[in-house]
Amino acid sequence: MSVDLKKTASNGNENLSISQEQQAQINEVRRLIGPLSGKASTYCSDASIARYLRARNWNVKKAAKMLKQSLKWRAEYKPEEIRWEEVALEAETGKIYRSNYTDKHGRTVLVMRPSRQNSKSTKGQIKYLVYCMENAVLNLPTQQEKMVWLIDFQGFNLSHISVKVTRETAHVLQDHYPERLGLAILYNPPKFFEPFFTMVKPLLEPKTFNKVKFAYSDDQNTKKIMEDLFDMDLLESAFGGNDDTGFDISKYAERMKEDDKKSSSYWTGENSPSPVSNIVSSLDSITLDADSESDNEKVNSSPDPEMEKEIINPNKHIVVNHVASNASADTH
Repeated sequence: MSVDLKKTASNGNENLSISQEQQAQINEVRRLIGPLSGKASTYCSDASIARYLRARNWNVKKAAKMLKQSLKWRAEYKPEEIRWEEVALEAETGKIYRSNYTDKHGRTVLVMRPSRQNSKSTKGQIKYLVYCMENAVLNLPTQQEKMVWLIDFQGFNLSHISVKVTRETAHVLQDHYPERLGLAILYNPPKFFEPFFTMVKPLLEPKTFNKVKFAYSDDQNTKKIMEDLFDMDLLESAFGGNDDTGFDISKYAERMKEDDKKSSSYWTGENSPSPVSNIVSSLDSITLDADSESDNEKVNSSPDPEMEKEIINPNKHIVVNHVASNASADTH
């Protein structure tokens, strides 16, 4: 299959301007949710509501129900209040970290190295993942709302596989961070990982599954695509780049502590936090029609027009997918 790589790469800045009809749907979701204040109000920007609508194919009732559940989760879990000191032990091996560069479309890059797992606690692992997601979103530039995951499988073996953690990860990311993932590149996964990935496919919504792509260092097409996506002088050598500096926990800790200050300013600078009980109470009063989807129902969503164009390598499965990322004024 012949594909124009330059044209495909340009899809990283797909325009997702809101039409009048879509704005009306956003307003209807606001009506269904009801009055909010404090952090809940800050979270529910038009762009945020639009992400929930896109995740539910612009079905207003389903999007409102999904958003309601996210607001309850945020009120109880308080993801924006997690601070570096609480997750520093989980972070010390560099199993997940935000890179100090973006891709060429301005998307935040999260690097993941599952072989460096240093915790048996599902609760601790998920808390650190949530912290990383909040941090990645906080650092998205204006006019960008998606991120890229680079997953390095060097040293990965069967002992690093956990269906429980995978299930909880999928739940948190899909239900509470909808339309945040632009692309996940699985770099040099071992052969035994493919059957596992097939097994967990039912846990993933179709849109999410289609954003996860396999890439191989010995494949010329992969190298070309990585060059189109990243500045190779900044990209880690583990992914074919020229940076072999390595992860430094001390330097990373300083970056995260500074970002914690930014997070606090974002959430408290203009809006005083509402008491959790008030948020939950107001949300519990919302009644949606009985035909709304059940909590565990998967949505067989078809991709948005022009959302993604795949680059196919007939010798290596699908190598990577330049998923169109979206422009949006808000960062949360």
